[in-house]
Amino acid sequence: MKQSEIKELSTEDLQEKFVQLKKNFTDLKMAHTISPLETPMELRALRKTVARIATEITKREVQ
Repeated sequence: MKQSEIKELSTEDLQEKFVQLKKNFTDLKMAHTISPLETPMELRALRKTVARIATEITKREVQ
């Protein structure tokens, strides 16, 4: 998910997306611990997306 797409979402949508992606990241990380993923770069991309959303949520709370 690109930064421009994140900025277009409403705050409620961001909160929902954040929870969903955070859970997905945790599940994927656990699956990778048990047996290596075919493409471990998925973890990096998902982690960065979660961070982008968290940053946008924080920005909106400060404003």
